[in-house]
Amino acid sequence: MATRADVEKGGVRKEPGKVPSPLYPQHEGEREWVPWIVPVFFVANITVFVITMYANNCPAHTTQQPRDGKCIARFLGRFSFQPLRQNPLLGPSSATLTKLGALVWEKVVHEHQGWRLLSSMWLHAGVLHLVANMLSLLFIGMRLEQQFGYVRIGAIYLISGLGGSVLSSLFIRNHISVGASGALFGLLGAMLAELLTNWTIYTNKAAAVTTLLFVVAVNLVLGILPHVNNFAHIGGFLTGFLLGFVVLMRPHFGWMERYSMPAGAACTSRKYLVYQWALMAVALVLLVVGFAVGMAMLFRGANANDSCTWCHYLSCVPTASWTCTN
Repeated sequence: MATRADVEKGGVRKEPGKVPSPLYPQHEGEREWVPWIVPVFFVANITVFVITMYANNCPAHTTQQPRDGKCIARFLGRFSFQPLRQNPLLGPSSATLTKLGALVWEKVVHEHQGWRLLSSMWLHAGVLHLVANMLSLLFIGMRLEQQFGYVRIGAIYLISGLGGSVLSSLFIRNHISVGASGALFGLLGAMLAELLTNWTIYTNKAAAVTTLLFVVAVNLVLGILPHVNNFAHIGGFLTGFLLGFVVLMRPHFGWMERYSMPAGAACTSRKYLVYQWALMAVALVLLVVGFAVGMAMLFRGANANDSCTWCHYLSCVPTASWTCTN
């Protein structure tokens, strides 16, 4: 029989290894966060693009080089887009993107502008590029932030973007790179890691993994087209995948459902399973080592293509319709 002291503490005395039988019905639910960091990222990307187009001022520059064609949507004034032969994505010039922080290997390594590893993820090559990335951000990021909160999702987004920039700089030297694709692929990688490390709480596991892998594979295949920086995609995905094991671990099914089980049924007192801790430890080590080695190689001026002669095919595969240059 429960004593008065037991009632005031909210339940009866528990027997080790047994599901408690609380005096008051209780369900162990998870907090649902109100997303705000993803909308902030969304607005920030759009704001930076508007600033980029203002700084670009196409009419003031194309008048000096008429052979390049006329600005697109001239009614927008200085916000009009570069001629299609210069930028088919309806955006600014390469010179403007470089000036505002695009990822350029020469400037990062020899001019000590490491800040470009982060600034480049806020720039976009054009309206089409921006719209595609922002729709992906809202579709993927909002739900993740509702489940895991702004700190973890914000960290995955930013660190994955950095990881994409580092890998990109190791393989691509002669082209500029911009966009949030690395950060977005990081969110996809984190989703896959979260599914694997929290395997016990999901139903239809095979279908979920297959669907997610299919989405990732399609996007990576599209990345082998010319003018698409697939190394940023791969670097962001791998970074987010490892981060997912570290920061998105959730209690296993038995622990989450312990109060919904019949009173007196055997249950575990462990909140997380051994394999979850093991995955977290391995992922954390790989993440730290990967960033340390990558940064060291980058600022030492190493060319990763020398160590991996076939890796350039991961970003562009030459065909009869196009060629690939680095």
